[in-house]
Amino acid sequence: MSESTPSFFTRHQFLIYRLFSLSGLIPVGAFVVVHLLTNASILGGAASFQARVDLIHSLGPLLVPIEWAFIFLPMLFHATVGFVIIANGMPNVGSYPYVGNVRYTLQRATGMIAFAFIIWHVIQLHWLGTPLGGGKFDPHHASSSASLALQSPLVAILYAIGVLSTVFHFANGLWTLGITWGLWTSPAAMRRANAVSVVVGLVLAAAGLGALGGMRAVDVEQARATEKRMDEVKRLLEGQDPAAAPATSHPISQKRGT
Repeated sequence: MSESTPSFFTRHQFLIYRLFSLSGLIPVGAFVVVHLLTNASILGGAASFQARVDLIHSLGPLLVPIEWAFIFLPMLFHATVGFVIIANGMPNVGSYPYVGNVRYTLQRATGMIAFAFIIWHVIQLHWLGTPLGGGKFDPHHASSSASLALQSPLVAILYAIGVLSTVFHFANGLWTLGITWGLWTSPAAMRRANAVSVVVGLVLAAAGLGALGGMRAVDVEQARATEKRMDEVKRLLEGQDPAAAPATSHPISQKRGT
């Protein structure tokens, strides 16, 4: 009796695992870092956050293909392979409660939480979620619209869980990436890499939670006044009528959530 033909995943497992590991750093991990730090700019005030959102949207029509090419598709690839790994993995924390096994289990658990959080986050704030009653983020009124979307205590708690899960998954993934690629093989190198991962995780966790708290603390009326002034100045510099209302109904203009 002949053996069954190996699956595509089995035949190309070495390459897929390395692409999976690499995608967790670039571009997905890089996006997470930039995204959290951009959101943390709200701690500098509504004008600071609005300026960074305007910079992102200055890409204009290029924003949609850039998001799909460097964020959504790599993220879907990383999540798909991750779920395949989880489906074939057997965590043994109960039998062998070593630190490595605990990290193994937490990495997969936080990956699933992060994936669910990102889906919800996109639906709630990104313009793609508009047909589902989401799409609440307005890039022309970045601080005020984000603040209103995050006022519910339940939403804030879920965001905190989602942010911390995403940060742990990324920071711990840095350590495992180095092992996968043979960057640190000795115990001393692993300890140094672990220390770097911890620092990265703490910095990003502080940025993410700080952004969440900062957005919830925004004075919406003051933020709207600031956003209106900035939009009028921008339109004046572009030679447009500063009194004209921004075309927020266009997908490009509502493209980025917090």
